[in-house]
Amino acid sequence: MTMATVRHDWTHEEVKALFEMPFNDLLFKAASIHRENFNPNEVQISTLLSIKTGACPEDCKYCPQSGYYKTDLERERLMEVEKVVEQARLAKQKGATRFCMGAAWSDPKDRDMPYIEKMVREVKDLGLETCMTLGMLDNDKAHALKDAGLDYYNHNLDTSPEYYQQIITTRTYQDRLDTIDNVRDAGMKVCSGGIVGMGEQAADRFGLLMQLANLPQQPESVPINMLVKVKGTPLEDVEDLDHFEFIRTIAVARIMMPKSYVRLSAGRTAMNEQMQSMCFFAGANSIFYGDKLLTTENPEADADMNLLKKLGMKPEERHDYSDEAYEASLSSAIADKATSELFYEAN
Repeated sequence: MTMATVRHDWTHEEVKALFEMPFNDLLFKAASIHRENFNPNEVQISTLLSIKTGACPEDCKYCPQSGYYKTDLERERLMEVEKVVEQARLAKQKGATRFCMGAAWSDPKDRDMPYIEKMVREVKDLGLETCMTLGMLDNDKAHALKDAGLDYYNHNLDTSPEYYQQIITTRTYQDRLDTIDNVRDAGMKVCSGGIVGMGEQAADRFGLLMQLANLPQQPESVPINMLVKVKGTPLEDVEDLDHFEFIRTIAVARIMMPKSYVRLSAGRTAMNEQMQSMCFFAGANSIFYGDKLLTTENPEADADMNLLKKLGMKPEERHDYSDEAYEASLSSAIADKATSELFYEAN
């Protein structure tokens, strides 16, 4: 079996050609690449908690947490560490292996960092992978989070560089790329994706995936969100994205980023079981699990488990040790047993 090559030089014409493939051919190609790199019958399960809600100073047109728009969202202060840890404990009991914490900030302030770092350490002690999305990060804060034990940092590019200014004006595309650079420099893994169905053109979906795939190192996790239209935001009346176009986006993301987890994120309440199943076949292998994604609805946890059972799929298991420790133990085992049963003649 030939493993898919990770490329960082995708062109607009190549991505366009993928999107324009006959639907069944595209899904077959994506599913084949997925099987080369992952167990096709496992799905990584994450839970997302809003640790600070509302009054965000950014003007993202899709977001009910923006202080620019009048939505029904109640503003909340930063949660107490103990309450966050309790939610993480419940998430683990329900099968989550990664716990993501999100705060409606432009960037975390110095006064907040001790609490944030404590959250990371205590959630990590439960044996969960940790992820945060706190807005922009400078180099010092990125290293502080890494030192606290943070595994992943989420910072979405949202859309193409060309369409970006139609959605957000309070921070630049380069600001987002700089944050990703700071996360990488600190040694954390990157979770970065975008939102489709915001009124963008097909070329913008091409451009988003190009930006992600052509990063110096592709994100380990790529959430693909379908816009959840919220009353009071500027995008509340935007035209719905065709569901086949969404599935195509999942498939092309899998082809372009063969070793990344591709996550079905926001918008799953608008997807029936058959559509979600097609997304899994096309290469999606991660979901957010629970009743809410920050402030918008998500399919109930029991419904998710029932769907996976119908499909003969199961949640991906996680070992309670670090990648580094695993790699070190494996290297040691290979060195000790270089001529033992670890090796055999391949036919």
